[in-house]
Amino acid sequence: MRKFEDSYRHKGMRKKLVDIVREKGIGDEKILDAINRIPRHFFLDSAFDEIAYEDKAFPIDADQTISQPYTVAYQTELLEVKPFMRVLEIGTGSAYQASVLAELGAQVFTIERQKKLFDQNKTFDYLRKYPNIKFFYGDGFEGLPTYGPFDRVIITAAAPIVPPKLVEQMKAGGMMVIPVDSGDLQVMKRITKLEGGELRTEVFDRFSFVPMLQGKIE
Repeated sequence: MRKFEDSYRHKGMRKKLVDIVREKGIGDEKILDAINRIPRHFFLDSAFDEIAYEDKAFPIDADQTISQPYTVAYQTELLEVKPFMRVLEIGTGSAYQASVLAELGAQVFTIERQKKLFDQNKTFDYLRKYPNIKFFYGDGFEGLPTYGPFDRVIITAAAPIVPPKLVEQMKAGGMMVIPVDSGDLQVMKRITKLEGGELRTEVFDRFSFVPMLQGKIE
């Protein structure tokens, strides 16, 4: 069961987590403030209460993970989100990353392929504070063509390729942040769609994500 009490102790642990993420190189104070405001222990089983604010990934249902806070901050910083931007997220998972984006004022459209996780998030009371998050059950490789185009696209799973349908759903001038590779470690890439439709790719650090898979799981 999840625990929904945000005590002074939790807030103190969260502040220490933010200090760790800052020391690792995240400089955007708006992102750090968002992490400081979100009770990460709400997104985990109460068994993780004492360690929820360690800078680590933890297992959640459906053999998925809640990402390491530094990784969440790193992807979010690369995304250069501004208020009211339309952001497509592939891989809702625990909805922690979506909550960080929502705290930054983005309009978040998030897709989850695991029905169990999608259903859990629909009944997760904390997420009701974010009317700017829209949840979808579907195949992330397909995106959400009827809701595009998007200013930003973020993929929170290891993609074997850059999905062409997601590129199509980006606005000119839009950005995608995506970990690419099917090995143990993935290269974080930022892809910018230029005005003529050409793509500019920047390469950053390596991370480890669960794989991005096609289709849906009931």
